[in-house]
Amino acid sequence: MKKTPTQLHEGELLRFTTAGSVDDGKSTLIGRLLYDSKSIFEDQLEAVKAASARRGEEGVNLALLTDGLRAEREQGITIDVAYRYFATPRRKFIIADTPGHIQYTRNMVTGASTANVALILIDARKGILEQTRRHSFIASLLQIPHLVVCINKMDLVDYSEEVYERIKEEFEAFSSKLDVRDIHFIPISALKGDNVVHRSENMPWYEGPTLMYYLENVHIASDHNFIDCRFPVQYVIRPNTDEYHDYRGYAGRVAGGIFKKGDEVMLLPSGFTTRIARIDTADGEVEEAFPPMSVTILLEDEFDVSRGDMIVRENNVPTIGQDIEVMLCWFNERPLQPRGKYALMHTTQEARCMVKEIRYKLDINTLHRNMDDLNIGMNDIARVHLRTTRPLFYDPYRKNRNTGSLILIDEHTNETVAAGMIIQ
Repeated sequence: MKKTPTQLHEGELLRFTTAGSVDDGKSTLIGRLLYDSKSIFEDQLEAVKAASARRGEEGVNLALLTDGLRAEREQGITIDVAYRYFATPRRKFIIADTPGHIQYTRNMVTGASTANVALILIDARKGILEQTRRHSFIASLLQIPHLVVCINKMDLVDYSEEVYERIKEEFEAFSSKLDVRDIHFIPISALKGDNVVHRSENMPWYEGPTLMYYLENVHIASDHNFIDCRFPVQYVIRPNTDEYHDYRGYAGRVAGGIFKKGDEVMLLPSGFTTRIARIDTADGEVEEAFPPMSVTILLEDEFDVSRGDMIVRENNVPTIGQDIEVMLCWFNERPLQPRGKYALMHTTQEARCMVKEIRYKLDINTLHRNMDDLNIGMNDIARVHLRTTRPLFYDPYRKNRNTGSLILIDEHTNETVAAGMIIQ
């Protein structure tokens, strides 16, 4: 049976990120998901039991399943982004457990940049904090399609429906200013396991799904852009063997739209048009390709196409330009240099750029634009005007996360210094 882009197919990969203030229970929640879905090995569980006993704790401290660094275990906090993989019969999952502290904003941006779902944890006793607003805003900025607000530690407020409803109303009022399409609320206790994998008997008033049910069933197939055809060429395949003597294919990952055999396409930057002769994958030839498939496209005519070029539709081309407005999250300890020069990577293109102007710095807590203090340091988010040495083929980030994102690299140290979301 042929799969279509809108089908929810078994074994589909869902990426989700967790965010919240310090001690909101993110690591415990992930530990509970892994434990209750039977996604951990016996030796892992034994190691965690032993570590819990050494610390004099009652029972098993599930947070230790994700706190991989010794410094994290000793302090009981998450410092770096911890990636965890697990699977159920319905889906595969990659979790990015991101830190809660303000000084790790860059880690959250890194962990959340490819996520389909963001879990925002709120401590039921404390309600919405500054960190809650910050992380929700970053999830909105990164255009994460689905937001799940997990109101945690319900066991410590006697599973009160009133507390849950109050926090829900407050979050809904705040989130009306955010650009998030789908928000869902679940009352949970990560420590006790209420509504994480199994339904809670302590909250009969809650009639929605458990967190695991939501993650297994949320529709993510249409999160991709299937309208605007974008295929950045990553590699030119020329086997030069007797069997494939005339084979010339362009390999890469579909960044948008649906490409079909026989379609008329346009090549950027040359502007030449041709047709798709065939589409190959690792499993053989296919009739069509759509995000996030990795394929090799063969064209009917021979043109000079190389890495960094893009295959699009003639009547639907991305913006082509050298002056770009971006929201940058600064990663580096050395501040952003006005008129500084950086290497830039966008889809499969590499270029150099200069910071023409810093428009404003964003106060993540109030969402206000600060025009007075334009000193952009680590973890700051700012709107910046870049000028590139060669034209980029791009879309606004809100339209296509693949063709609308870029990174800046310090040419001297080769460090990634910023991640950017293209505004226009």
